[in-house]
Amino acid sequence: MTRFVLGRIGFSTLIAVLLAFFTIPLLWLVTAPFTSDPSYEVKVPDFTWDNFQAVVEHPYALPSLYNSLVLSVGTAVLVVLLAALAAYALSRVRLPGRDALLYALLLLSSIITGTAAMVPLFQLAVELNLIDSHLGLILILTGGLLPAAIFMLKDFMDSTPKSYEESARVFGASPLQIVRHVVVPLVRPGLATIGVWALANVWGNFLMPYLLLSDVEKQPAAVITYTLYTEGGQANLSMLSTFGLLYSIPVVLMYLFVSKKYGFRFHGGIKR
Repeated sequence: MTRFVLGRIGFSTLIAVLLAFFTIPLLWLVTAPFTSDPSYEVKVPDFTWDNFQAVVEHPYALPSLYNSLVLSVGTAVLVVLLAALAAYALSRVRLPGRDALLYALLLLSSIITGTAAMVPLFQLAVELNLIDSHLGLILILTGGLLPAAIFMLKDFMDSTPKSYEESARVFGASPLQIVRHVVVPLVRPGLATIGVWALANVWGNFLMPYLLLSDVEKQPAAVITYTLYTEGGQANLSMLSTFGLLYSIPVVLMYLFVSKKYGFRFHGGIKR
């Protein structure tokens, strides 16, 4: 009995420590922007709006959020479109070595990360005149996310009944009409999964935008956050906390919207 009680106390203590470990930074992020003189401690805010006014008056803070939105949405749309077409073709067409090709693409995309490929990618962008171009960055980010997106989406394509497509083909539907009106509605949760995953990856991406966008007016929020420090290298906590809160809100809203519409849960399941 004593061992059981001590075990329960130890387990409860561990859970409390883990909750505090994750909750305290979130509390700081929520309260610090409303504090006139924020510090590294969690304090009761005095509900001032001066920090938000400073962010609005910053010449690059709000434009960087717009740049992040352009890059994230553009990349997500391209990844979903190209991955859906490729995954459908690989699911329906029997090619020699198809599964080996998929695993090879996934393996190479995992091994050759952005850090390892940044030099050839930078040289490629220079040759194609894509430096300081949102379009060039979107294409590069799309290429990096496509292998994993195709691999994940193919499972959704494999689970769709082929009988629906055969019935549509009997009534004279073209391949594109079958994909649009039959396949896409069935794999919509999968498309939403890939869209959210791609958008979140690009929204928090720092390396590639920092490398390919030298014009500060075109840089996304992840790069601008790096500049919110004083000349001595100290963090400007009022600006950093406020901008961090604004930077987090779109991703949270996106998750809540998709969760309500498609049934996402924190454990990663999808209700189909």
